[in-house]
Amino acid sequence: MTTTNGAAVKFEKVQKSYDGHKLVVKDLNLDIAPGEFLTMLGPSGSGKTTCLMMLAGFEPATHGEIFLNNEPINNVPPHKRGIGMVFQNYALFPHMTVAENLAFPLKIRKIPNADRKAKVKKALDMVELGDFANRRPIQLSGGQQQRVAVARALVFDPDLVLMDEPLGALDKQLREQMQYEIKHIHENLGVTVVYVTHDQSEALTMSDRVAVFEDGIIQQLSGPDKLYENPQNSFVAQFIGENNKLSGTLVSIDGASCRVRLDDGTELLAEAVNIAGIGDKTTISLRPERIEFEPVESTENMVNGTISEVIYHGDHLRVVMDVAGNDEFVVKVRNRGDQRNLEIGEVYSLGWAARDCKALDFVA
Repeated sequence: MTTTNGAAVKFEKVQKSYDGHKLVVKDLNLDIAPGEFLTMLGPSGSGKTTCLMMLAGFEPATHGEIFLNNEPINNVPPHKRGIGMVFQNYALFPHMTVAENLAFPLKIRKIPNADRKAKVKKALDMVELGDFANRRPIQLSGGQQQRVAVARALVFDPDLVLMDEPLGALDKQLREQMQYEIKHIHENLGVTVVYVTHDQSEALTMSDRVAVFEDGIIQQLSGPDKLYENPQNSFVAQFIGENNKLSGTLVSIDGASCRVRLDDGTELLAEAVNIAGIGDKTTISLRPERIEFEPVESTENMVNGTISEVIYHGDHLRVVMDVAGNDEFVVKVRNRGDQRNLEIGEVYSLGWAARDCKALDFVA
């Protein structure tokens, strides 16, 4: 069986069970376009890494078919799939030099020696490690070793590169730097990348699209901006970025908007995204940075909140408040340099637009 939809990777009704009973991946249908950078994002145990391992050939699919460049690969061994791999622990050979590590996958593919040298040089120059060819991995920093691992995955010009939590071992500053470097390499080469992480910031920074996994199912598949701005359910809203949650009951629905009465009697206007019917419970999702602190003009939604904590973050203040029964309600107040002192226990007004307030499936 061969697909004809032009996808670089296709999962078709793929399931995975390790014990024959519980499915860790449930009926996965996913197309990944040629040249796309797709990130599989989710908490531990959500099924994202299992999907990557099935694509790499390290785990067999229990049911369904996986295609690479329109060819079924379920029965193709890993070393014959022509896929580049980058792991969290780098997986470099310690007894080999950097150049020898990069030459290894070329030797396996019986690339002539002269061509090997040229490809190794090109790959090292691409990750700005041309002067490190004769060093061994132990003589490199963590960031340099990760660059070598990326170069080795790309040296044989694969159509597809898989990356499994590749930056997890790096410190915050280096991890952020490597995010941009990998993103730029992808943009320059146009290779298809499937990336696995539990780091939401990493996913939003690097990806063309993000598949958010939970309980073996893709909860939402969107570009980073849509994923953040328009979560389709409460799990995605809570998992992607910081988010305030308020519970209430649907009072009325008017097309794409609705009115929700919170448990304390406060009524809010919200965008109706994933709701049941009038009289049913719903969860309001609201980003901390979309809230106006002490608004100078009235907005569609106005509430009062009592400050319980103020944390200085440099560019903003993270203000924790008690709002409508939620004592962990967070407001990000921009630091303009003239911010007056905010007093614990004081009551302040808050406002936000209805479009920034999403009514989603109810979560207790």
